[in-house]
Amino acid sequence: MSQASPQSDAPAMTETRTAVIGTLIVTLGPLSLALYTPALPMLVEAFQTTPAALKLTLSVYFFGFAFSQLACGPLSDAYGRRPVALAFFVTYVLGSGVAALSGTIEWLLVGRALQGIGAAAGIAISRAIVRDQFTGQRSARILNLIGLMLAVVPAVAPTLGGVILGTVGWHAIFMVMTLYGLAVLTVFAVGTAETNRTRDRSAARPGPVIRNYRTLLTDRRFMRAGLVLGTTLGGLYTMAALLPFVMIEGVGLSPTVFGFAMLLQTGSYTLGATLAGRLLRRVDAMRLIPYGLVCVAVGGLGFALAPLTGEPTVASVMGPTAVWAFGIALVMPGATSDALAGFPRMAGAASALIGFM
Repeated sequence: MSQASPQSDAPAMTETRTAVIGTLIVTLGPLSLALYTPALPMLVEAFQTTPAALKLTLSVYFFGFAFSQLACGPLSDAYGRRPVALAFFVTYVLGSGVAALSGTIEWLLVGRALQGIGAAAGIAISRAIVRDQFTGQRSARILNLIGLMLAVVPAVAPTLGGVILGTVGWHAIFMVMTLYGLAVLTVFAVGTAETNRTRDRSAARPGPVIRNYRTLLTDRRFMRAGLVLGTTLGGLYTMAALLPFVMIEGVGLSPTVFGFAMLLQTGSYTLGATLAGRLLRRVDAMRLIPYGLVCVAVGGLGFALAPLTGEPTVASVMGPTAVWAFGIALVMPGATSDALAGFPRMAGAASALIGFM
């Protein structure tokens, strides 16, 4: 008798539980950006350094975040989602503590790099645990729910970061990250079932890892969806590095007001995710992608034309940002589900490569 495929078995967790756990772990990345960005201009003075040096703290974070996913995915295919994710989340907590206690820009860079490495498991593992259990419209619905719930943290974090910065200082921002990391570590350890039923230790060996990534990179369906996700979501990551300086130094907002201005981006994404959730009840997720890409293109055009209108304003900066975010909400469920659909035995590697792109 042939062995049943993992998809023929009952899911290890319900759709709702999978979405909640996925949201909790994937928000490590956005929280580490959104909570921190209001402090960037102030940290230039605190560390007696330059804006370029502070932007380097974002670069090392993204470097760790991107490249460690390429290791996290295959490791989770080989040894399971739970042990690998827990190890990475411990790294995140350690990095948050180092950043909170840092007295020099060098130690802050070390802390941010460790945070990036640890947070990478959130995005790689969250998609993999969905693919382990669900495909098609069910997968798209969960990914959309994760996206909708994910909007809450970026909505609150910049405002919270601005308030913390204005009351108790920048060290406390990293202490909040440390506490959140501990909460994620605890909930994931207690509340998450192992979803990888096809663990294969050979998947972590260099040869199979290279072959798996080569398979993904030469698959047209995967690359089409992965590049769409990489370019659209990559725009938001680029804005995360630029918006604090543009809005605080260019427009003249305080860190707290900047946090409230970021609600325009998050509110737009939430609106798009809510609309997508309703449409997914009767429309295939793939049909939403072209409409989302049109919105992203309109947002990009807005960025191109904004400098021609004069000095930057909240409307000229946050308007295109909001339109772009709305488009991403329509693109993400279908593109993510489509990219992962054909790779049940290397879901971790596929999810990791999407995140890397």
